[in-house]
Order: sequence, then structure tokens, then C-alpha cells
Amino acid sequence: MESSSMNLWPSFAGPLRPLTRRQRWVRNVRETPSAVLLFVQIALLFVYPYMETAALGHYARALIGAAALVVIFLAVRVARATPALTWVAALLGGPVVVLTIAEAIWQDVVPLAFSSAVLHALFYFYIAYALIRYMFADNWVTRDELFATGATFTVVVWAYAYVYQTVQFVWPNSFTVHGGELPGTRSWFELLYLSVTTMTNTGLSDIVAVTPHVRSFVMLQMLSGILYVALVVARLVGLTIMRFNR
Repeated sequence: MESSSMNLWPSFAGPLRPLTRRQRWVRNVRETPSAVLLFVQIALLFVYPYMETAALGHYARALIGAAALVVIFLAVRVARATPALTWVAALLGGPVVVLTIAEAIWQDVVPLAFSSAVLHALFYFYIAYALIRYMFADNWVTRDELFATGATFTVVVWAYAYVYQTVQFVWPNSFTVHGGELPGTRSWFELLYLSVTTMTNTGLSDIVAVTPHVRSFVMLQMLSGILYVALVVARLVGLTIMRFNR
């Protein structure tokens, strides 16, 4: 009787069709927004040197920065963003995109560049907070959370690079190049290089902080790198091991 009743139940599900390569790619992008963010920032590390030497490098860097901000905002929206996170990200991200484009139109305007650097730093720090909150939301480690571990690290690196750029406006000649060059204004890629070497605690950068104020920020970034590995990465590694043991 049970078998006949089950057979009488109409079946509306057709045969499952295998996903095409494009459909699988789109699905992976939607399911792992943190991976998209991470790979875009890594790709920019190879693009920025060409932008530094190109004739229209200032315009190109502004466009790439605006594209990176869009990717970051979408990644956070997908990563279980709360309503509060949505409006805060929009409140910071909207002006950041506008100022990035404005820098390409009106070059060498100090107040505009200073405001852009400050908002960039705040926006990236908030994105880092959002990703950490996303990783700490539960005790189950997903594939996207593993990518979020790397994405958070690169986001913090970008944030401190903009902090150093802001410091240059407040305290001029804060940086010098090892080897006898006089202190001066460092380019964006040089500050990003300093941020990467400081965050990873490798100490390989030839760019040196020479004023007390900027040295405080450098020390703060060193502590941030160590605490990130000790608290965030160690937690995800522990949860991953626990998952496999179960």
C-alpha cells in the first residue's frame, strides 16, 4: 500500500543536467566572494608597477582603485553582512569611490588627496572588521572563510598603506629610502611595499620611517600582524583540525 501511494505521487523533477563550465565558474564566484577579493588584490600587486611608470599612471591607478573598491563592497555584502554593516559600508564606500574618481580629474589637490586617503583607510579597516566578524560568526569553517583569512590580511595591508599616505600629509618627510636618499614623499606603491613587509614582519623594506609619529603606526601594524596570526588564523586552524577529527 505504501509503495502504491508513493508511485501515485506526481513527479515534477526532471533529469538533472550537468552544469556547464561557465555555470560552475559563476557559482564558484558567488559562493566564494572572499576569494575574488583576495585574487583581485594579489593581481593589483603586479599591475601597480606598470601604473607607476606609465604616462597616464595616475588615471589608471584611480580606475583600478575604484574597481577594487566595488569588488570589496560586493564581497562584504555577500559575506553575511548585517543591516548595520550594509549602511556603514555604503556610508564609507560611496564617498571613497567618488574621491577616487575625483583624484583622477583634479590632480595634485592636497585637501582632496588627504580626504581620499583618510576615507580609504577607514573603509578598508571596516572591511577587515566585517570579514573578521564573518569568520567568527560560527564554529564551522567553510571554503569561503578560508579565503577570507587571506583577504582580511591583504585588506589590512591596504588600510595601513593609506594610513602611511595620510601621515605624509600631516607630517611631511616621514619616510626615507635606505642608502642615503633624503626624506621625501613616497609613492603609493612604495607605501604598499612598506605595509606588506611590516605586516609580515619580514623587515625587508628599504623604506624607513624617520619621524616618531609614523613609527608609532609602523609598530601598531607589526602588532596587528602578530595578533592576527595568533587570534584569527590560529582559531580557524583549530576549527579545521577539529572538523577533520570529528
